[in-house]
Amino acid sequence: MTSLRGKTALVTGGTGGIGKETARGLARRGADVILVGRDPERAARAAREIAHEAGSGSVETVAADLTLREGLHRVVAEVTARHDQLDVLVNNFGMNPPARRLTADGVETAFAANVLAPFVLTRRLMPQLEKAPAARVINLTGGIPRGPVDPGNLQAQKTFVGWTFGQYNHTKAALMAMSYEHARRTEGGTVTINVAYPGHAYTPGNKATPMSAFPWAYRPAAPLVRLLGPILLADLAKPARSSIHLATSPEVARVTGAYFNAKCRRVPWPGFAEDPRTREAVWALCEELTAEDRI
Repeated sequence: MTSLRGKTALVTGGTGGIGKETARGLARRGADVILVGRDPERAARAAREIAHEAGSGSVETVAADLTLREGLHRVVAEVTARHDQLDVLVNNFGMNPPARRLTADGVETAFAANVLAPFVLTRRLMPQLEKAPAARVINLTGGIPRGPVDPGNLQAQKTFVGWTFGQYNHTKAALMAMSYEHARRTEGGTVTINVAYPGHAYTPGNKATPMSAFPWAYRPAAPLVRLLGPILLADLAKPARSSIHLATSPEVARVTGAYFNAKCRRVPWPGFAEDPRTREAVWALCEELTAEDRI
């Protein structure tokens, strides 16, 4: 087991589900872990639990809503005030809202959570990441990681749920395109940016997902998923493996711009992520929506 003693790791969505298991795995390896979650009490409980089990390092929290500019700014401000450098950033937080709705900043919620939050946090925490000898950024995709990505529907302006896709899958695919582009733009630096696919898991988020968020073609199978999920997909340590692998393995220390599957294996990018037009469209929208946040 690779030791992370003396290293600091930030895990978004770290108060439950895959994020909590990822944080637990990093803490067990000796890392000082920062958990980000919306509910301060839930975050404090998770931090106490993980710290007690790990027995080394520290576990602290930041309470923030990462779908909002204010929440992203709070995370950046608190992390930079507490730590001179950041060794690992795991952008695990994600959302699968039941219908199209805009945040207080005027951004479609799924896009804000699944694409914009990783974009902003990685860019604004880059000075702390660059102070580490070899920092790693891991962005989590999810759902069914295949496209295509529709540049004209990134915020579900035309369709929120279709026959075989939903906005959750669409934004997770857009995250992959953004991550590929971000890695390309920072290639040659000391910070690596990669994407991990955790596989399927029965997380608190999945439990709370209503039928309306499922694509039409998959709705007949949804009751079966809810029935078997607690039995077959309850082990959340398994889907956390790909994130922990990318955060700790010496084998990927200098690998950037890569995509790893649930078995921790590097696999080819889907075609949409390699398409420069798609990547540029997603990147341009992220820059447009965060113009005030540019470093």
